[in-house]
Amino acid sequence: MSKPLESWKKLNQALSDSEELAQLSDEDESIEEEIRGELNRIDKEVASFEFASMLSGKHDPSNAIVSINSGAGGTEAQDWAEMVMRMYLRWAERKGFKAEITDYQPGEEAGLKGATVTISGDYAYGYLKAENGIHRLVRISPFDANKRRHTSFCSVFVSPELDNDIVVDIRDEDLRIDTYRSSGAGGQHVNVTDSAVRITHVPTNTIAQCQNERSQHKNKATAMKVLRSKLYELERLKHEETAKETQGERKEIGWGSQIRSYVLHPYRMIKDLRTRHETGNTDAVFDGEIDDFIEAYLLMGKDGGKA
Repeated sequence: MSKPLESWKKLNQALSDSEELAQLSDEDESIEEEIRGELNRIDKEVASFEFASMLSGKHDPSNAIVSINSGAGGTEAQDWAEMVMRMYLRWAERKGFKAEITDYQPGEEAGLKGATVTISGDYAYGYLKAENGIHRLVRISPFDANKRRHTSFCSVFVSPELDNDIVVDIRDEDLRIDTYRSSGAGGQHVNVTDSAVRITHVPTNTIAQCQNERSQHKNKATAMKVLRSKLYELERLKHEETAKETQGERKEIGWGSQIRSYVLHPYRMIKDLRTRHETGNTDAVFDGEIDDFIEAYLLMGKDGGKA
């Protein structure tokens, strides 16, 4: 039985069980509270099921590989990239997904220059593909003694974790493989051996890195997996009308290419520039509550938009 059908049958059974309990509630008022709680749970599961039904792409059920890179703005942008990574880690935690940081390049003073996170869970890629693009932050700088307002950018590129049976044509002569010493927060092996691996696909200047394993061989295997996924997604985007808007790493990380604006000064507002969805509850979004933005993007695609 397919997973969606099985989930739907469980929801139907739960609703039938609640109806039977409701028939007993006249005899036992204590059952009413139990019924209300169960109906609330069913309502949330139905909403989640309807949300997932919008994910019909070939790779939507896959795990997601999320690459985050700081852009224009120096330390400000590096701190912003760290905030965005935390937002996705909190989102994954809320969804009950597993998140693994496979690469982390710390910023010079704060934040990060770049990071790669693999988020594992049902339809992780289907959800997070909505996040592809440039994210812009406007705030009073915590690093500026004069408390001036700064604008920072970071890019987010999401690709599906591919099954081994999907072939991506990568020629050995197109690859440049470098090893380096691991950096940033991590296990005891960090900064001890040159086990970290960086693989560059020279024709497209696509880079994949991994440093979370002690073994250079394991890091290379993970970096190749990430590279395959990135190249596959780049090729897919080439064949879509929306490639120019969603293919973040092919654009300058700066003005004119952002998909979402996060403003913390002089007012507090987060607005998606594609769907026009917005919220003033910025703290909740930074704490991982981004499903409303994702749903608005998916609904736009369902109605003939760009998803």
